[in-house]
Amino acid sequence: MSTGDPRNWMWSEALQMLARAERLQREVFNPPGPSPRAAISWEPPVDVLETNDAVLVLVALPGVDAKQVKLVIHNGVLLIAGERVLPPELRTAVIHRIELPQGRFERQVRLPAGVYEQPTSAAADGCLIVRLPKARGRKGAA
Repeated sequence: MSTGDPRNWMWSEALQMLARAERLQREVFNPPGPSPRAAISWEPPVDVLETNDAVLVLVALPGVDAKQVKLVIHNGVLLIAGERVLPPELRTAVIHRIELPQGRFERQVRLPAGVYEQPTSAAADGCLIVRLPKARGRKGAA
């Protein structure tokens, strides 16, 4: 397909519309929280995978220090929160395009039923990888 092919821009617009619809759906189905929630600028996309030993949550957080991300499990929901800021040397740069979101982020992820040990995290390839080991003797148990 050539770059002038209408299928290219139509596909791009369709993907953007789907992303907007997903964000709106998350906003509609998240109950309003206390005023600090209003300061949240964006929600990172996540993948949730389960192995025999653990649940893995991959969070797209390019440019975010994994050590600065808050992880809390409460009532079967993993809360992932932190902030993405422009590096100081870029604050005076001429900006031609910014597509990566900036500011405070928070994402709540419902976990598969089970009992989990303390989560651990590491950064790899622009993602935060959160590992939630299943409690010993309770693998696969609800």
